[in-house]
Amino acid sequence: MSEWVKKRFWTEVSVAETDDGFAILLDGRGVKTPAKAGLVVPTHAFAEIVAEEWRAQADTIDPSTMPATRAANAALDNVRGQMAEVAGLITDYGDSDLVCYRAEAPDSLVALEAEAWGPIIDWAAHRYGVRPVVRYGVVHEPQPAALLAELRADVARLTAFELTCFHDLVAMSGSLMIALAVIDGFDQPGALWTISRVDEDWQISQWGSDEEAEALAKGRRRAFMDAARFFFALQQAA
Repeated sequence: MSEWVKKRFWTEVSVAETDDGFAILLDGRGVKTPAKAGLVVPTHAFAEIVAEEWRAQADTIDPSTMPATRAANAALDNVRGQMAEVAGLITDYGDSDLVCYRAEAPDSLVALEAEAWGPIIDWAAHRYGVRPVVRYGVVHEPQPAALLAELRADVARLTAFELTCFHDLVAMSGSLMIALAVIDGFDQPGALWTISRVDEDWQISQWGSDEEAEALAKGRRRAFMDAARFFFALQQAA
């Protein structure tokens, strides 16, 4: 398929192993990405997640319910051809990472940030051999060059599919280090999502929330958790 269809036209969805990975088939015919590449993914586990999205479609196709398919399309049509550029954009988060910039006041927020983000700083210092520098306030100061080089090297090792999922972990949390902690298995994705929300949750505790903000937060959490699930499915051997 060269574009999203509006009506379901297939009966059976299956996964077939190919020389390049695992293809998603609709009534025996391979699915195409929007750029007309074959929808072939690296692992059977991830292929089954994509296939299940197609199986779950009713009479009318709803792309918003198919995040794994969208991720696969993005990896094949966009990320695969510009790996260095995407990796560079993602790594830039590390120089102004969420967990390295702390509030100067009030004391309650300062304490919450320290409790939530201190373990991530400790983990990064142990993993990379360079301790991230914590700043107070909003004035940017660069992180040590040696740390940024290590972060860049970690991101550069990711495949196109992994990098696509990893991008969403970074973008949804606002933190390269939290995203790296997810894929390193430092803690459960849900717990790491929660610590990315310390500032927002503190604001809500002080001033309350609203429906629009709650809906946005739920959508971002869902995207973060999906990205983690997809990433780990890409790690599973066939």
